[in-house]
Amino acid sequence: MSLEGLTALVTGSGAGVGRGIAMALAAAGAHVVAATRSPNGQAVVDEIGSRGHRATWAQCDVTDPAAVSAAVALAVNTTGRLDAVVHNATSNSSSRPHQLTEVNRDLWDDHFSVSIGGAQNFAAAAFDALQERGGAFLVLTSAAGMEGSATLPLYATVKGALRGFAKSLAREWAPCGITVNVVSPLAYSPAMTAAIEAEPAMADRLARRIPLGRIGDPEHDIGPAVAFLVGPSARYITGQTLGIDGGHFTNL
Repeated sequence: MSLEGLTALVTGSGAGVGRGIAMALAAAGAHVVAATRSPNGQAVVDEIGSRGHRATWAQCDVTDPAAVSAAVALAVNTTGRLDAVVHNATSNSSSRPHQLTEVNRDLWDDHFSVSIGGAQNFAAAAFDALQERGGAFLVLTSAAGMEGSATLPLYATVKGALRGFAKSLAREWAPCGITVNVVSPLAYSPAMTAAIEAEPAMADRLARRIPLGRIGDPEHDIGPAVAFLVGPSARYITGQTLGIDGGHFTNL
């Protein structure tokens, strides 16, 4: 499952699942462009380099079309190509509990602009480069996006909307040879780690709900599946949702 010679851009790759995906893609041979709003993307790039792999940091606010276009241009100018975009970034408010009836416009726009707006910005900016290579576009959803959430309903809303976005884009881009897919991971993230530190029993309680009996590792469980979907072995797979969650959610 080599990605040698390919270039992959990963948004929200400064920590958690995004970082794990970036590490796995680099280990598979891709030149990774870590697109993050904060400088933690450079730390990820430095770590990738320390492992003998290739990476570049693109400081990028995914809600800003000009910044997105600049990140895509950096990838192409640095490596001569762009083969895959993985849109992982979510709002910094994603783990803040709320109720839909109390959501104000600012919070709504924050969630929408990062998840859906960011996906659309990258689709528009990366289309030409991806079409040239017959590339791949990947977005991340979650179980909340398929079954809803009583505590994080806006997060669930935009994650559900990303599936519709990806399925539609898959149909639109199929004649261009670009695949578009969705992954639904269940793995450790900074938010989950903080919650478990606050309530240690949560880890065992969650693990009991996962048929394979453990919470996933972003780099070693989620990353390789993403590497497969953006690589040459998955060229006949598009418009699909892959659950990478130890069997936690089986109704895809």
